[in-house]
Amino acid sequence: MEWIQYVVILLVLIIISLIVLKLNHKDFSSEVNKLIKYLGGKDNIINAECNMSRFKVILKDVSIVDKAGIQKLGAKGIVEIENQLKIIFGKDAKQLKECIKDIIK
Repeated sequence: MEWIQYVVILLVLIIISLIVLKLNHKDFSSEVNKLIKYLGGKDNIINAECNMSRFKVILKDVSIVDKAGIQKLGAKGIVEIENQLKIIFGKDAKQLKECIKDIIK
Protein backbone atom coordinates (compact mmCIF):
# COMPACT_ATOMS: atom_id res chain seq x y z
CA MET A 1 0.00 0.00 0.00
CA GLU A 2 2.93 2.32 0.72
CA TRP A 3 4.26 2.02 -2.84
CA ILE A 4 0.99 3.51 -4.17
CA GLN A 5 1.75 6.74 -2.30
CA TYR A 6 5.19 6.90 -3.92
CA VAL A 7 3.69 6.34 -7.37
CA VAL A 8 1.14 9.13 -6.80
CA ILE A 9 3.87 11.51 -5.60
CA LEU A 10 6.01 10.64 -8.61
CA LEU A 11 3.10 11.28 -11.00
CA VAL A 12 2.37 14.65 -9.37
CA LEU A 13 6.03 15.67 -9.71
CA ILE A 14 6.06 14.65 -13.38
CA ILE A 15 2.91 16.65 -14.07
CA ILE A 16 4.32 19.73 -12.31
CA SER A 17 7.57 19.40 -14.30
CA LEU A 18 5.67 19.21 -17.59
CA ILE A 19 3.61 22.29 -16.69
CA VAL A 20 6.75 24.28 -15.84
CA LEU A 21 8.41 23.23 -19.11
CA LYS A 22 5.32 24.19 -21.11
CA LEU A 23 5.19 27.64 -19.47
CA ASN A 24 8.87 28.27 -20.25
CA HIS A 25 8.61 27.16 -23.91
CA LYS A 26 8.39 30.02 -26.42
CA ASP A 27 6.03 29.89 -29.36
CA PHE A 28 8.64 30.38 -32.09
CA SER A 29 6.20 30.07 -34.97
CA SER A 30 4.31 33.21 -33.97
CA GLU A 31 7.56 35.05 -33.19
CA VAL A 32 9.03 34.08 -36.55
CA ASN A 33 5.94 35.28 -38.40
CA LYS A 34 6.12 38.62 -36.58
CA LEU A 35 9.85 38.90 -37.27
CA ILE A 36 9.34 38.25 -40.97
CA LYS A 37 6.63 40.92 -41.04
CA TYR A 38 8.91 43.41 -39.25
CA LEU A 39 11.73 42.62 -41.69
CA GLY A 40 9.53 43.73 -44.59
CA GLY A 41 8.01 40.40 -45.51
CA LYS A 42 9.25 37.12 -46.89
CA ASP A 43 10.12 38.62 -50.28
CA ASN A 44 12.40 41.23 -48.68
CA ILE A 45 14.68 38.60 -47.09
CA ILE A 46 17.61 37.47 -49.24
CA ASN A 47 19.50 35.39 -46.66
CA ALA A 48 19.56 34.67 -42.92
CA GLU A 49 22.55 33.53 -40.87
CA CYS A 50 23.33 33.03 -37.22
CA ASN A 51 26.55 33.57 -35.28
CA MET A 52 26.13 32.67 -31.62
CA SER A 53 23.68 35.25 -30.23
CA ARG A 54 23.56 37.39 -33.38
CA PHE A 55 21.04 36.89 -36.12
CA LYS A 56 22.24 38.37 -39.42
CA VAL A 57 19.79 38.97 -42.22
CA ILE A 58 20.49 40.34 -45.70
CA LEU A 59 17.58 42.32 -47.12
CA LYS A 60 16.55 43.81 -50.44
CA ASP A 61 15.29 47.04 -48.79
CA VAL A 62 16.36 47.94 -45.24
CA SER A 63 14.23 51.10 -45.21
CA ILE A 64 10.96 49.16 -44.77
CA VAL A 65 12.14 47.34 -41.62
CA ASP A 66 10.24 47.97 -38.36
CA LYS A 67 13.13 48.11 -35.88
CA ALA A 68 10.87 49.01 -32.96
CA GLY A 69 8.78 45.91 -33.65
CA ILE A 70 11.91 43.74 -33.74
CA GLN A 71 12.99 45.12 -30.37
CA LYS A 72 9.56 44.31 -28.93
CA LEU A 73 10.25 40.67 -29.87
CA GLY A 74 13.22 40.70 -27.52
CA ALA A 75 16.12 41.96 -29.60
CA LYS A 76 18.82 43.36 -27.37
CA GLY A 77 20.36 45.39 -30.18
CA ILE A 78 20.20 46.04 -33.93
CA VAL A 79 23.11 47.10 -36.14
CA GLU A 80 22.46 48.18 -39.73
CA ILE A 81 25.26 47.85 -42.29
CA GLU A 82 24.27 48.59 -45.89
CA ASN A 83 21.63 46.00 -46.85
CA GLN A 84 21.99 43.82 -43.76
CA LEU A 85 20.88 43.84 -40.15
CA LYS A 86 22.68 42.19 -37.28
CA ILE A 87 20.17 41.56 -34.53
CA ILE A 88 21.20 40.36 -31.09
CA PHE A 89 18.61 37.84 -29.90
CA GLY A 90 20.69 35.88 -27.41
CA LYS A 91 20.21 32.12 -27.13
CA ASP A 92 17.10 32.17 -29.36
CA ALA A 93 18.98 33.43 -32.45
CA LYS A 94 19.83 30.00 -33.84
CA GLN A 95 16.32 28.62 -33.46
CA LEU A 96 14.81 31.74 -35.07
CA LYS A 97 17.22 31.43 -38.01
CA GLU A 98 16.26 27.81 -38.60
CA CYS A 99 12.55 28.67 -38.60
CA ILE A 100 13.06 31.59 -41.00
CA LYS A 101 15.21 29.50 -43.37
CA ASP A 102 12.35 26.98 -43.61
CA ILE A 103 9.83 29.72 -44.43
CA ILE A 104 11.83 31.68 -47.01
CA LYS A 105 12.83 28.63 -49.08
